[in-house]
Amino acid sequence: MQRNTVLVVLSFFAIYFIWGSTYLWNKIAVTELPAFMLAGIRFVIAGSLIFAISKILGFSLKITKQQFKNTFLAGFLFLTFGNGVVVWALKFVDSGFAALEVSAQPLVVLLMMRVFQGKKIQPMSLVGVILGIAGIFLLVGQKEIIAQDGAILGMVLIFLCMLSWSYGSLFVGSAELPKNFFVNTGYQMLTSGVSLLIISTLFGEQWSSPVTWSTPVLWSMSLLIIFGSIVTFTAFNYLLRIVSPEKVATSSYVNPIIAMILGWYFLNEDITIQSAIASVVLLTGVYFINTKKSLTIFSRFSGKRIPKAP
Repeated sequence: MQRNTVLVVLSFFAIYFIWGSTYLWNKIAVTELPAFMLAGIRFVIAGSLIFAISKILGFSLKITKQQFKNTFLAGFLFLTFGNGVVVWALKFVDSGFAALEVSAQPLVVLLMMRVFQGKKIQPMSLVGVILGIAGIFLLVGQKEIIAQDGAILGMVLIFLCMLSWSYGSLFVGSAELPKNFFVNTGYQMLTSGVSLLIISTLFGEQWSSPVTWSTPVLWSMSLLIIFGSIVTFTAFNYLLRIVSPEKVATSSYVNPIIAMILGWYFLNEDITIQSAIASVVLLTGVYFINTKKSLTIFSRFSGKRIPKAP
């Protein structure tokens, strides 16, 4: 694949700003729609569109049974549970807070590699772990946030999602997945979308027709499907093939800042001094972790083997 400077710049814009904006869009939509129905519709439509585009581009949609099982499991870890439950958690916590808590995921991945794979934590990464833990305590230890109804539940749900994403990141490193990253993403999204709609039904969520949705929700859903799913995941996979994983992982530092600013501006979410300090400490820790290791949490949709940490 040839490097195109314009495409590289546009792709970085997508993973920096569009991905950071998805927290705002999800927060707007989940205030009116049931969480699992929202996520299910998003991924079913996005996955279907990806398959349609793949056929137009002449990509084969044939995969083996093992590949299908692996894409289903990866989709469950990343989207069904990982994304669906985060959307649910947004009912209880601010979008900026959620994005900042999620930014600690490289810390969780590193600890899982130590536990499940016996990987040694390098000195620079150890500094990142200490800073990351300190940042998390500063973030979740705010009395004004804990006092909000359902805030603790929201924090716990997001943490469970990080565990799911982190295990998924290790799983896709050795799993047999479709070689075409676009087709791989399509299968993950479509199977996850169907699973989420089934879960929505089992939970007794009350579905509603799009004709009854408010204008902000319609816009949010459209942006999530087109830009938050198709455009950004395509950009992310393109970058993984063109630039180093460490550069792709820099979106970990930008997404929470974008989410916090947008939440403050559009939803009047408070940015406390302690949250600001926590963001600096936490994101510095994430920087130290990513500096000395090539594993990137965004390799989950590429179908590529994750490079081993040094």
